[in-house]
Amino acid sequence: MKNILIPTDFSENSWNAIAYGLQFLKNDTCNFYLLNVNRLGNLIDEEIRYTPTLDTIETVYVKPAKKELQRVLKRIKTTLPANNKHHFYTLTDHTFFIESIRNHVVEKKIDLIIMGTKGASGIKAHMIGSNTGAVITKVKCKTLVIPENAQYTSIQEIAFPTDFILAYNMQTLSPITAILDKTNATLRIPHITTKNEHLNTNQQTNKELLEDFFDQYQHSFHFLTNRNVEDAVQNFTEKSNTDLMVMVAKNLNYFQQILFHSKVEKISYHTDIPFLVLHE
Repeated sequence: MKNILIPTDFSENSWNAIAYGLQFLKNDTCNFYLLNVNRLGNLIDEEIRYTPTLDTIETVYVKPAKKELQRVLKRIKTTLPANNKHHFYTLTDHTFFIESIRNHVVEKKIDLIIMGTKGASGIKAHMIGSNTGAVITKVKCKTLVIPENAQYTSIQEIAFPTDFILAYNMQTLSPITAILDKTNATLRIPHITTKNEHLNTNQQTNKELLEDFFDQYQHSFHFLTNRNVEDAVQNFTEKSNTDLMVMVAKNLNYFQQILFHSKVEKISYHTDIPFLVLHE
């Protein structure tokens, strides 16, 4: 049994994440926790030093949120394929978003967070929204990020960009092999540099470790040179028809080059391709 946390703000973008996630896990027995978080600060007027009562919080926030969550459950039931392996629970919270996510990850023993993201509408000049960006960098839980235009298709090509600088342990990489076992997909491992250079000894060792780890799966290494890492990723995902991108949050510098930047007009993989963020 897998425990899945799906934060929702009731937008179409978050609905797309729900729809994708249920299809992605259609063959798994899962508990899905649908969570809506609203900061209590939104109900507090600091200028007049007004703090709402529990009754006010219940009336203004909790009841409407619960009602909306029930509408989401009804939409799941009426528009998505029935699946007796899936069980749903609703959660409401009124605290800081990341604090709420962290608490539920521990309390519900969450295996995976699924979140939607809407291109450049979040952090200014960044491709992913502020809540999603905070979760994938600050919450130590596997997170599947579903962009606004992503539609579920069978996964046949997985991209795992790496600079080979850091070594990953088997436990960190095991979610990749789990997906490969289920889908029989091909794993592509692109290494992107800004100038043509050979791997150093440490990088070569880490490459060999990856090669050994994925030996029984269809996989290939790709060495690309481009002054802009994000442009190289865009070109690679287009040519390889990538269905899913995987990153390891441990490698934060490389991770940020691919996911956090301002070239909104030139890249589409952020709005089309789901990406899975792994944590150690």
